[in-house]
Amino acid sequence: MRQLTTISLFTSLLLCGALHAQEEIRTGTDNSMTGHTKAVHASRFLDLATLNLNVLIADPPAQNSTITDSELRELHAIESHRTNAQVAAAQADDAEEDIFVYHTIFGASFTAKNLPILAALSTDVHNEESVASVPLKTVFSRPRPYQADKTLHPVCKLTEASNSYPSGHTLSGYLEGYTLAELIPSRRDEILARTDDYAHNRLVCGVHYASDLAAGRQLAAVLFGSLMSNPAFRQRLDAAREELHAKFPTAVASR
Repeated sequence: MRQLTTISLFTSLLLCGALHAQEEIRTGTDNSMTGHTKAVHASRFLDLATLNLNVLIADPPAQNSTITDSELRELHAIESHRTNAQVAAAQADDAEEDIFVYHTIFGASFTAKNLPILAALSTDVHNEESVASVPLKTVFSRPRPYQADKTLHPVCKLTEASNSYPSGHTLSGYLEGYTLAELIPSRRDEILARTDDYAHNRLVCGVHYASDLAAGRQLAAVLFGSLMSNPAFRQRLDAAREELHAKFPTAVASR
């Protein structure tokens, strides 16, 4: 059964999660083993009280279920076959949670320094992921794969918290990917293929189950639909689109 199911309890957790994150920002504390703190600020574009995110994804598979057993076997198989190049790519994606992971498509000049308007939008989009995922991770409290199976050898940042579900990196990646695909629709297929790869790298890292990724992608689709209904977000999209057309005309041209 879901640990908490009522809307009132979820709303309380949402508030507590945001307040706790704000306290981490002020004090510099965190719960990871790497000194990494995830800053969360109030949502700029989403009304999470009306979205009821806790009913948009199913409970994670039980730890003693055949699904979790199968997912752990999948992680062992990935671990046994991953190459040094795949590990390096997964570690790079682990360290970067913004829209500029798509420099693999648009080149080395596709940077925050060259595109400050897009960079500011990306920061706010990434924050929407944190606002949504932090309380959900608390609700579900799913152990990370390497916490459940000590024979796994993860290669990316670790945490002591039981916060595997949903995958925040995956949610953020798809929100950023959908945003960029909206800005450059002519490159949509390339962008979303890279997004799929970004999500898969959470498995290469050994820090998430496949069902964590599926939940993150499902949430991203719902949240992005809500973002697109927000006039302030659409205005920000227009400004970023103008910047891209001015500075990267060949990249955004129809292909």
